[in-house]
Amino acid sequence: MELAIGIDLGGTRIKGVLLNRATGDILQQQLVPTNDSGRGDWKTVVAAMAAYLSNLAPEPVGGVGLAAPGLPSPDNQTIACMPGRLQGLEGFDWSAWLGQPVRVLNDAHAALMAEVRYGAAKSVRHALMLTLGTGVGGGLLIDGRLYQGFYQMAGHIGHITVDADSEWLDVTQTPGSLEDAIGNATVSRRSYGRYTTTSELVAGYLQNEPLASLVWLTSVRRLAVALASMANLFSPEVIILGGGIIQAGESLFGPLQTFLDLFEWRPAGKKTAIVQAHFQDWAGAIGAAAGLTDNPN
Repeated sequence: MELAIGIDLGGTRIKGVLLNRATGDILQQQLVPTNDSGRGDWKTVVAAMAAYLSNLAPEPVGGVGLAAPGLPSPDNQTIACMPGRLQGLEGFDWSAWLGQPVRVLNDAHAALMAEVRYGAAKSVRHALMLTLGTGVGGGLLIDGRLYQGFYQMAGHIGHITVDADSEWLDVTQTPGSLEDAIGNATVSRRSYGRYTTTSELVAGYLQNEPLASLVWLTSVRRLAVALASMANLFSPEVIILGGGIIQAGESLFGPLQTFLDLFEWRPAGKKTAIVQAHFQDWAGAIGAAAGLTDNPN
């Protein structure tokens, strides 16, 4: 077996897996609250989790991968930029803390690696992934490799604009961003306070409530515009959608396909496959272990 530990450090939960990288089988897993108290308790939790999973391994572990929010350093050794949450994460040396080499990835990039190695993009050379949740994250696979770009910023598809004239600026100062258009965090503003979550909004849409229908279909239309634009820019074989919002199911994928039929450029009949992510809650941890090498295929 080729064993690796993958740990997903999130704002509310820390998830860890002991993974057989050859097969994708999870041999052990653990989940604990993050306890982001400002004291950095999560550092101790991550160390204890890595030790726990290593002790359960039937043979030596080949490496540790860590997925976390923020922008990794150019050498993927630390998170270089993550303002506002998990105080102390920026610049924290995980290899020194755990006493072994640790490769650090952005959490959305790690989710993409899980899909490329074992899931919806297995054996694909060019892929795009969006994680639709509280915000919108993403990742790019170009010619079989994770593309991180300058300053590791590539794949932040949630921060492209789909309404340049909007008065609303997102956390990166982007006007009318995709994240603001469909992220769960802005449902209340988009619906004039009528709805507070995407699930409530979709329930209203399914009941043909006019405001819910307007808000939801406007959001899905803007998502379709973004996907069609990304298809023109990167020409992926597949676009993978993950995150909690995809639980909307056909309420999302049905109108999304209708809008893509209008907006997507399809020379010679080329059509970009839009698929649902295979992995959900454990994608970051699995992808952190899978992402120990740049080329997952």
